[in-house]
Amino acid sequence: MANIKSAKKRILVNETKAARNKSIKSAVKTAIKKVDAAVVAKDKAAADAALLGAISAIDKATSKGIYHKNTASRKVSRLTKAVNSIA
Repeated sequence: MANIKSAKKRILVNETKAARNKSIKSAVKTAIKKVDAAVVAKDKAAADAALLGAISAIDKATSKGIYHKNTASRKVSRLTKAVNSIA
């Protein structure tokens, strides 16, 4: 355990940021699972709605620095491709 006051503060701040990041990543994963479930069920309307929500969640996470922009782009591309495969 740290003895210096600034080091103790760093530990607390890092725990807070890690919890925030974990929460946002979890929300993104849930949104992606909803899209995948709709694709498996071949429900085009539900998949389109879920896709919009997932893209929004991914973009928010990216703007907050949780995902790299290329990672976000890759996730969106794969989801869009999956939804378009329903046709």
